Amino acid sequence: MVREILVWPHPVLKQKAHPVTTVDDSTRALIKDLFDSMYAADGVGLAAPQIGVLKNVIVLDTTPRQPEAKPLAMVNPEILTYEGKIEYKEGCLSIPGEAEDVDRAAIITVRFLDEQGVEQTLKCEGLLAIAVQHETDHLKGTMFVDHI
Repeated sequence: MVREILVWPHPVLKQKAHPVTTVDDSTRALIKDLFDSMYAADGVGLAAPQIGVLKNVIVLDTTPRQPEAKPLAMVNPEILTYEGKIEYKEGCLSIPGEAEDVDRAAIITVRFLDEQGVEQTLKCEGLLAIAVQHETDHLKGTMFVDHI
């Protein structure tokens, strides 16, 4: 189901999300809604707080710009390592029409639970690394404009 994406300065966007204790059918339904909402808005990532749900869940799909990538859902993502530096003009579905240069790590390693609740670790580069950092910021109540 496509859900409304909250627009800054909605107060929920500044709140911290909560860890998911169990990856169950309700978590998978949230993931499906996040993907549906992200695709409807033509985005590459979306975090649960952006649809008003304060849970540590994000979805990403960078395949239009990174054909080797695949759509990903991450529950309780935690960035373990940061390497290098990259500047990228970021936009945000919660701040329509705005884009600014943001400094991010070029390569990250992230640990998360997948849609089945299985722990995964993934090394990310390029747009995927940027998108993971951007979306995990949403889980902390941080917007990309807070970096500039």
